[in-house]
Amino acid sequence: MDKRLTHILPKVQKPARYTGGEYNQVIKSKADVDLRMALCFPDTYEIGMSNLGIKILYGITNEMEGVWCERVFAPWGDMENEMRKSHIPLWALESGDPLSEFDIIGFSLGYEMAYTNVLNMLDLAGIPIHSSERTELLPIVFAGGTSCCNPEPMADFFDLMAIGEGEDMNRELLLLLREAKRGGWAKAEFLSKAAEIGGIYVPSFYEPFYNSDGTLSELRVKDGAPELVTKRIVEDFDNSYFPTSPVVPSTEIVHDRVTLELFRGCIRGCRFCQAGYAYRPVRSRSVDKLEEQGIASLENTGYQEITLSSLSTSDYRPLGRLCDGLLDYCVPRSIGLSLPSLRADNFSIELMGKVQQVRKSGLTFAPEAGTQRLRDAINKNVSEEDLLNTCRIAFEGGWSNVKLYFMLGLPTETDEDVLGIADLAMKVLALWKQHASNKSRGVRITVSTSCFVPKPHTPFQWEAQVDMDEYRRRVSLLRSHLRAKAITYNWHDADTSLIEAVLSRGDRRIGAVIEEVWRSGGKLDSWSEYFSFDRWISAFEKCGLDPKFYACRERNIDELLPWSRVSMGVKPEFMWNERQKCYRAELSPDCRKKCTACGALSLMSGGRCDE
Repeated sequence: MDKRLTHILPKVQKPARYTGGEYNQVIKSKADVDLRMALCFPDTYEIGMSNLGIKILYGITNEMEGVWCERVFAPWGDMENEMRKSHIPLWALESGDPLSEFDIIGFSLGYEMAYTNVLNMLDLAGIPIHSSERTELLPIVFAGGTSCCNPEPMADFFDLMAIGEGEDMNRELLLLLREAKRGGWAKAEFLSKAAEIGGIYVPSFYEPFYNSDGTLSELRVKDGAPELVTKRIVEDFDNSYFPTSPVVPSTEIVHDRVTLELFRGCIRGCRFCQAGYAYRPVRSRSVDKLEEQGIASLENTGYQEITLSSLSTSDYRPLGRLCDGLLDYCVPRSIGLSLPSLRADNFSIELMGKVQQVRKSGLTFAPEAGTQRLRDAINKNVSEEDLLNTCRIAFEGGWSNVKLYFMLGLPTETDEDVLGIADLAMKVLALWKQHASNKSRGVRITVSTSCFVPKPHTPFQWEAQVDMDEYRRRVSLLRSHLRAKAITYNWHDADTSLIEAVLSRGDRRIGAVIEEVWRSGGKLDSWSEYFSFDRWISAFEKCGLDPKFYACRERNIDELLPWSRVSMGVKPEFMWNERQKCYRAELSPDCRKKCTACGALSLMSGGRCDE
C-alpha cells in the first residue's frame, strides 16, 4: 500500500473499501508471474464485491499458472478528491500497485450508467482513455458483461470487448496476450489474432457510416474481422468453475452472503428482459454439485446466509430437494437460506416455510403489468389468479410484507393498465384483511414502478421509450389511486431512465457524449448523489445529438441497428415475430412446455438445453 494512503484514509468514508487485506484474497509472488490482470468494477467496493461474475473471473483467472488477477474498484468522491490532491494513482487492492503497471485491464460492464466511471478510473490511473491513444501492446483495456451486447457507445475506449460468458474467453485471451508479450508483437497484430477468438469484438475493425437522417447505414468490416461476433457460453455448466473460497469483504457490502448460481438462462421469454435472451439457452447445475458448492462456500467464508440465485430461481426443477439438503446443514448452524426471483405461478408455501426456519423475510413478486392483457403482451405468463392465490396462502401462513414490482411505459400500455396496478394492490390488501392469520402485526404492501427501457437483443429493441413527461403523468395517475395507508408507492426517476435508454441503444457517436459528461465532472452516475441530468443534456447539445432520437424513436424492421455485428444466438426474425405477438397480446410458451426455435440451441454443440 502506498504510504501516502495512511494520511488520507482517516479523511474518507469507509476506508476499508481501499485497503485490501481481506480473508481469501489471492497474493502471488511477482517473481512467479509473467502476466498481471486488473479486474475492474466501475462502481464502489460494496457493489462490486457483491457481483458474482467478479468472483468467478477472479477465482478462475488466479487458478492459471503464471497469472495474477487483482481487483480494482471506483473510489467514492471523497477518496477521489484526496487521491487527486496527493497525486496517488488508482491501485489494485492485492498488491497496492498502480493500475498502469498491469498487462491487461478488464472492466465488468453490467449497467450502462457506469460508463463514465470507466473513463474516470482510467484517468485516475494515468492511462489514456481512448484506444487509439494507447499505441503500445500493453496495457490492453477490454470489457465484458451484458452491456457489451451493444458495444458501440463505448467502442472508442476499449481495445476489445468480450461478448457472452467469460470463463473460457478470458483464459484464451490471456494465453494469447502472453504469447504476444513474449513475442514482442505490435498491438495491431495482437488485436488481429484476438478477433479470431470466438466472442471477441474489436471495435476498431468496424467502421460506422450514417444516413442523412442520422440512422446507421453501414457498419463496415475491416482487416478481415468476422462479419458477426457470436456470444460465448459455458456449455458444461454443471462442471464449470464456481468460487467456493471467495474473498470475504472487510466491510459491509450490498449482498453480504454466499450466492449459489443454480442455472443460467431462463425458460420464460419475457419480451422486455435482456438477461433472459442474453443468457439463453438454459443450463443447470445438479443438486449434488450445488449442495457441495454451497456448504464449501459457507465453511470457507463464515457467512451466515446463503441465497439461491438465477433469473427465475423457482423454475429450478429439484429446488425442494436442494433446499432440504442445504437446510440440513444450515438450520443447526443458524444459517439463513433465501430464495429471490420467485414467481407467483409456481410459489410453494411449503418450500417457503422450509427456508424461513432460521429467519422470515418478506415476499417479492414482479407482475410487471397491472392487467392481464398487458402481461400477455409482454409474455409474462403470470395470471392475476396466480398472484392473488399466492398472496392468500402467504397471509394464511403468517406473512405480512409483500413487495410488488411493475414497469410503466411498456409497449401498448394504456391508462387502464396503469390503474390496474392500483386495483391489483388493493386486491392484495383485501386478501390480507380476509385471510391474515396474524392481523395484529399489520400489513405492508410496497408497490414499486420503473420506467420501461428498451434493450438490445430483445423483442422490444425496436420500441420507443415513452416521453418523460408522459411517464411522470402515469406515475401521478397511479399515485393518486394508491391511497391506502398500508400501501407504499416508490417510483424510479424519469431522467435516469432516459439516459439509460440512450446508452443502451446508442451508436458510436454516443461515445463523444459520454466523454463530454465525464470531462464536465460526471462520474458515479448510477448514484443520485452524483447524477446530473442537466450535465447530460448539455453534453448532448454540445455534441449535436438528440437523446430522444435514441430513446423515444420507434425503429422499423429495415433499420440497421448499432449492435448488428453482435449475435446473442437468438434469431432477429424470432424477436421480430415476438414483437408482433405483443401487439396481438399473444403468449408464447415457455421453453419447458415447447421449444420456440429461437435459435439459441445453435450455441450448444449437442443442440439441446436442460429444458
